[in-house]
Amino acid sequence: MRVWIDITAPAHVLVFRPLISRLEERGAAIEVTTRDYAQTLELLEAHDIDAAPIGEHGGRSRVGKLRSLTSRMHGLKKWAGSRTFDVALAHGSHELTLAARRLNVPSSTTFDYEFAKLQHHLGCRAATRVVVPEAIPAERLAPYGVSPAKLVQYEGLKEEYYLSDFEPDTSVPAELGVDRQRVVVIVRTPPDVSLYHRRSNPLFPQLLEHLGSHDDVHAIVVPRTDDQRAYVRSLALPSLIVPDGAVDAQSLIALSDLVVSAGGTMNREAAALGIPVYTTYGGQLGGVDEALIKDGRLRPLTDPHALDLVKRSEERSTRVRRDPSVMLQHLLSCLDD
Repeated sequence: MRVWIDITAPAHVLVFRPLISRLEERGAAIEVTTRDYAQTLELLEAHDIDAAPIGEHGGRSRVGKLRSLTSRMHGLKKWAGSRTFDVALAHGSHELTLAARRLNVPSSTTFDYEFAKLQHHLGCRAATRVVVPEAIPAERLAPYGVSPAKLVQYEGLKEEYYLSDFEPDTSVPAELGVDRQRVVVIVRTPPDVSLYHRRSNPLFPQLLEHLGSHDDVHAIVVPRTDDQRAYVRSLALPSLIVPDGAVDAQSLIALSDLVVSAGGTMNREAAALGIPVYTTYGGQLGGVDEALIKDGRLRPLTDPHALDLVKRSEERSTRVRRDPSVMLQHLLSCLDD
């Protein structure tokens, strides 16, 4: 079996890492495409995944995103047109499903936030299968052309699958100068290049100011872009640590006392690893976050002073592990049609 995988964001490297391993165990021939966005290329290299870079992120504007979509889709079609694939897999890459459809290659796309409307109107309609968590109501996907026959839903969080074999590297915090005698907080910046998060979140600067002035706190801020890195460093707050590039964020999360994220992936990774986690997300909550909040595994944050800045008890952490082979079977179900 010849498999094409498109990896377009840093988090997706981790999603596909165990799936690639299992495909290789089955004797599959795998080729990966990617784009130059945030730390994606760095993480692919760190995980020894060879990938062909095609295109880059379109930036904040709809015009830029549309231009990037058109250019990248043509690039992918040209690249894949000289090859033969049995199946194409992606995490929210509408360029892949569109290109695969034009090449008559069965495709599956997966995601866990249902309100990225432009992306899903394009990607879901072109895909053979749409694989999402059970927490997303099926009726929210129907406007994107996701019929019951196209939809596959899985139990739990995707992070519980790809982190199933994960064990943290205890050397990572020290390499960043973290004092683990302090309260260790991992902070993820807002996804300010995403269409579904268009307004800046005034809470985030307040959060940085609050954490950065605590002598008994070390807050590791994981930025998405160089501009964000420069902004956080310009604040010159003594308790903030800003890494130079890509980091082993999962080890940092697992060894932290709490996580505060304006995005989604780190929230869910913390929940999967049993770490207390707060969300400052300012957009429309999706079904996964709604379920996590209902279950008490994710706490909305509207005031930085409401953070429970205490050392975590190891005994209280509840970790969930799920078999990545189940996720792979769901994605490969597009071959059943």
